[in-house]
Amino acid sequence: MNHILIVSDNSAVIQTLQTILQFMSEEHEISACADADSSLKKAPENTIVLLDLTAQESPHLVKTYPHIPFVGISDTGDSEKVSKNLVAHIGLPITYPFLTQALYRAQEYLKRNPNNVKSVQSKMRLFRSLVGQSPLIQSVRKLVEQVAPTDANVLILGESGTGKEVIARNIHFMSSRKDAEFIPINCGAIPGELLESELFGHEKGAFTGAVNSRKGRFELAEGGTLFLDEIGDMPLQMQVKLLRVLQERTFERVGGTRPIACNVRVIAATHRDLEGMIEKDKFREDLYYRLNVFPIESPALRERQEDIPLLLQELVTRIQDDSETVVRFTEQAIKSLMEHPWPGNVRELSNLVERLTILYPNQLIDVSELPSKYQHGEFEQYEPDYPEEVLERQAFNELFAESAELDENSHDVTLPQAADTALPDEGVNLKEYLSELEINLVLQALEQSDWVVARAADKLGMRRTTLVEKMRKYNIQREAEA
Repeated sequence: MNHILIVSDNSAVIQTLQTILQFMSEEHEISACADADSSLKKAPENTIVLLDLTAQESPHLVKTYPHIPFVGISDTGDSEKVSKNLVAHIGLPITYPFLTQALYRAQEYLKRNPNNVKSVQSKMRLFRSLVGQSPLIQSVRKLVEQVAPTDANVLILGESGTGKEVIARNIHFMSSRKDAEFIPINCGAIPGELLESELFGHEKGAFTGAVNSRKGRFELAEGGTLFLDEIGDMPLQMQVKLLRVLQERTFERVGGTRPIACNVRVIAATHRDLEGMIEKDKFREDLYYRLNVFPIESPALRERQEDIPLLLQELVTRIQDDSETVVRFTEQAIKSLMEHPWPGNVRELSNLVERLTILYPNQLIDVSELPSKYQHGEFEQYEPDYPEEVLERQAFNELFAESAELDENSHDVTLPQAADTALPDEGVNLKEYLSELEINLVLQALEQSDWVVARAADKLGMRRTTLVEKMRKYNIQREAEA
């Protein structure tokens, strides 16, 4: 119920508005005020203001309360757009069609206001992978909230990995059945000859191996919700038996004769085109309409790519809660992920985040850390460029490490020892001295290896790529033979 506040000093306008509004619905709470500023400070969240634009304070009011939708009233119905929350204008005399259209706009402004997220926040832990701000996922959340309090059968349609079971669980946990069981069963994962026993249970001796009586999923879900996943894979003979249960609300165990009443809400899901299957006589039309009381389309991730940043945040938080390990994504990495087509949908994204958490625990992930198929668009891979002092120190350490290793592995090679090296009186340029020594050793290794870089790198105890970098640095090339 919206609270409608009329702000005008024209008693005739107030009287006209009150009459029309009372005729429209008795559910609206209608009031008029003289001190609008004071009234709006105390106004409830669902307030709509019908504002006489001839009032001197009208621009101030509209700008001061951006969370409140205003409907402007003027002689012509035209007015300067002082703020986006001035959602409509009505000209005098006021008519029912124009007023209802203006109130609809105000209602939508309240409903979609991004700051009015109290209900979403309180249920966020239930929605899990239904997080997001895209129109598609907001529509799904709205449908879940609408159907949950009822006992209507729900059919959830969508590709694999889009979170159909998550939708079903949210419907259950937001319903009056939340204290009872939520029982899922995958109709495509159980052989047809065993599915009847799984759903309805069996009596002792009903078939070979039935040494005891056993309850089926319908009995286990009594008072709660039964989720029939991949209903499109259910054999035709089982579809007939399921239809009877949905119609009569009773069933019999396999091998039993006593009808058992059931109070179970049925939610079904499938990635298949059931209407196409009906045309090919692979799915019963009467069962389809029995299940399809309230359909919900679970959108593919590629259709709501703007939700990927929020989904990443949700998935990272969930993994962090379980393992105390976290990864973060750069803006460039997130943009790359948003361009991926995601054939596996949210399940694929979840698997990727888990894999990256194992590979790069507590690190930032850029595009270069993503698997190649997730790298989209042009991006510049960062290559660190170190100061000369750092590179000199690295070369110095590598040189003496290589010299020590050569000394250990070969008694025939004599290298200068630190104690045997005398510093000339005039001093020495250490950088040039080390470079010449390094070039000399590299050239010797290459010549001894007939300029096979890999073998020369082994002689020097370094990686091939490191030796190639040194050859490039010192411009070492094999002279062309005459």
